[in-house]
This record gives sequence, C-alpha cells and structure tokens, in this order.
Amino acid sequence: MESDPTQIAHDFPPFFRVHSTGHVERYITHDFVPPGHDPLTDVVSKDVLISPQTPLSVRLFLPKIPPSDPKPPLIFYTHGGGFTIESAFSSTYHRHLNALASLSRSLIVSVDYRLAPEHPIPACYDDSFAALRWVDSRSDPWISDHADLRRVFLAGDSAGANIAHNTLVRARSDGGFGLGFAGLILVHPFFGIGKADRVWDYTCPGSGGVDDPRLHPMAHPDVMSGLGCGRVLVCVAEKDFLRSRGLGYYQSLKESGWNGVVEMFETPGEQHVFHLLDHTSANAAALLTRIVQFVNSGVRALSNV
Repeated sequence: MESDPTQIAHDFPPFFRVHSTGHVERYITHDFVPPGHDPLTDVVSKDVLISPQTPLSVRLFLPKIPPSDPKPPLIFYTHGGGFTIESAFSSTYHRHLNALASLSRSLIVSVDYRLAPEHPIPACYDDSFAALRWVDSRSDPWISDHADLRRVFLAGDSAGANIAHNTLVRARSDGGFGLGFAGLILVHPFFGIGKADRVWDYTCPGSGGVDDPRLHPMAHPDVMSGLGCGRVLVCVAEKDFLRSRGLGYYQSLKESGWNGVVEMFETPGEQHVFHLLDHTSANAAALLTRIVQFVNSGVRALSNV
C-alpha cells in the first residue's frame, strides 16, 4: 500500500521519509546474510555482539593465511548509506569485504553502527569509536591471535568514510590506544554537499551546520593537520556528485601541514559507490586492486621500520 503523502512530515529521498506519526520509512531496505565460510574466497566470518545495551555488533572476516606467515594487518571498516541505510550484515557489504579480506590478506572488522534518524548523530560515531576500543581490548581470539595490531587501517565508503575519518580524529584526541594506525582509506567520502546536507541537518540536531568539523573537516585546518596516521588514500569517481568534496579533502590535507603522505585514485566515467552496485566490472576490480596495493604497501613500509 502506498503511503498517503499528506501524512509525510519529512522526506529525504533516496534515504528515508518520516510520517507525521514519527514512523520512519526507508526507500531502500537491505537484506541479511549470515556469517560463515565463503567458498569463493575461502574467507570465514563471524558476528560478535559487543554491547547488548546499545546494541552494537561487528562482523569479522578472516582470510586463509598459512600459520608460518606473519600476522596480517587489520582493516576497521564502516559501511556507507548516508548514515541512515545499509548494514554490515547485508549481502552488498558481506560480498565486498570477503573479497577485500581475501585479496589484501587482512583481518577485517566491519561495524554495524546504529542508523539515523531513529538514532541521531553522533550515535554512529560513538558506535564506531566503541568498536575501535573493543578491537584495542584484544578480547576476541581472532583479533589477538590473527592480526598485527601495529598495522590497523581505518576504511569506509561514502558516509562510512566520513565516520572512519572522524573515528581516527577522535582516537588521536582521546588517546590511550595500543594500536598502530597505519593508514586511512576513504572511498567516495561524504563530507557534505548540496541537498545531501539536508539529511545531515535533520539527523544531527544541534550540529554546527554545514561547517561542522565532522561534516566539513576541510574548513578546519587544525583537524586535518592532526590526523593520527601517516598515510591516506582518497578514492573518487569522475561522475560522483561528491567528487569535489573528495578532491577538496585531498588538497586540504596536503596543505594542512599534516606530516604524512596522501594519495589519490580516480575512476573515470563512474558514479558514486559504483563498485558496490556492480562488483563484477573492470573498474570495480581496479578500485579494489588499488585499495589492496595501499594496504600492502603500508605493510611493507612498516616491515622496514
């Protein structure tokens, strides 16, 4: 049954609309794929409930690595979806992270953070930071036994890239971590632009507006210069409506006085998060290969320290 438009109080396509009763209706819903063994990549996965009160869960992906090999790096991943849709447990991200774990030979921790607007921002940031603290606790045997925690990469796409950036900024500010942050990987990052800012204003009540440092860090050089890692990869797509903000982040980081190396990778002719929509394309494979190269080059650099 179609909704009565007269009962819609707020409408934010393609993400969600809010009825006058307060009911949230999403335009896009996600499926659920259980963890387990993936026969295509030979990666195994499992879910861990970190906080029953929140609730907050993560999905771990463990590639097959010979016991004689060094411990692999850890990729801490946050999914995209405008802060309001998708899940770490959907087929889209389950497939993508199985492939990334296998090709990069990395243990991946994927955060299933709470979604807005039912859980307004900063819930997503708080959940991501809590999950990173959980990784640092080494309470799970997959993490303590199978990951080199000197080599932790924070990564995400779209709004998840925004969350990854802000998680790293908060980790540096709060301190007390025993993790080595080897790099930050931002894929088609969302740092605000045009109509998308309406979603931010609604889902983050009381924010600083379009120049809030969480949404637009490029307007805050002190935030950029204090980024707590030595390497950053920014990936953009030629026809992505967020391309200009990704390029702006790259340029601002270079000019901020930050003492690190930032790299850029652009995919010609593609739209926003195309690699998740058509993972079989040649451009999707090239993007994944570039991310893997970034992780592997970081591992080599640390090995030479």
